Amino acid sequence: MSDLLVIGGLGVDVRVRVPALPLPLADSLPVDPVDLRIGNTGSGVALAAHALGLPVTVVDVVGDDPPGDVIRAALSRTDVTAVLRTDPRGTRRSVNLVDPTGRRMSLYDARPWQGSPPFTAAELAELVARASHVHLSIMDWTRDLLPALRAALPEGVTLSTDLHDWDGHNPYHRPFAEVADLVFVSGVRLGGAAADLAATLSPRTVVVTHGADGAVLYRPDRPPVRVPATAPPAPVVDSNGAGDAFAAGFVAVRLRGADPEPAARYAAEVAAAACTHDGMEYPSGLLPPPR
Repeated sequence: MSDLLVIGGLGVDVRVRVPALPLPLADSLPVDPVDLRIGNTGSGVALAAHALGLPVTVVDVVGDDPPGDVIRAALSRTDVTAVLRTDPRGTRRSVNLVDPTGRRMSLYDARPWQGSPPFTAAELAELVARASHVHLSIMDWTRDLLPALRAALPEGVTLSTDLHDWDGHNPYHRPFAEVADLVFVSGVRLGGAAADLAATLSPRTVVVTHGADGAVLYRPDRPPVRVPATAPPAPVVDSNGAGDAFAAGFVAVRLRGADPEPAARYAAEVAAAACTHDGMEYPSGLLPPPR
């Protein structure tokens, strides 16, 4: 049985260290060695949760291509159980531009899924039945399966999703929010509308993240709680994956019975520690253990 089932979100990151963001206008710029490594949101949640000691299963599609080999090799270096199908369009990938402060900009190639879903509702229901918590990435192939996923959740098993930089209006994201019990969303595009959005998603718990400015926790019938960011324990190297590490930390201690507010504070510690490491394959002891 897995404590955490992560559905979707596997990919690779082409990491490029750049002198500044936005990039200066030039025909060419010398950069450090360009790396190809496992990345994207589902990988970030799964690998951070694994580093925190959770048994993890991840289910998704990847290409039969060199980037797909990078994902398979990275997962093989862990105890994460991978349930994979082949995507004929190839593996999802991102180009991540990272400046000297660790701030990043991601250029995302989603490789949209075509045809019927790669997993049946019955296959996913069987995986869901063995999980203590399900984290759902906003992959296109999962949309038609959302009602079946929700219906398959055993009693007491919760589902989370990360809507990333949703503006609160794009209709693509809404079905993922409505099927979840716990919603993570970046505040980048929400502006002052975060509280109104959280109200429309009630009775769900909503965590709006603001990077170095911390996060705000919204729960039904309670005032919002501001959660300050945690100072990183070492110099920031790469902020890519910090939001995914936050989600993994939150879920990890909620599974241990913590209330949402201390869970969010612990998650901020996990995210801060993740920023001190280059990539998502976290070495033992880097992330603070659940407590």
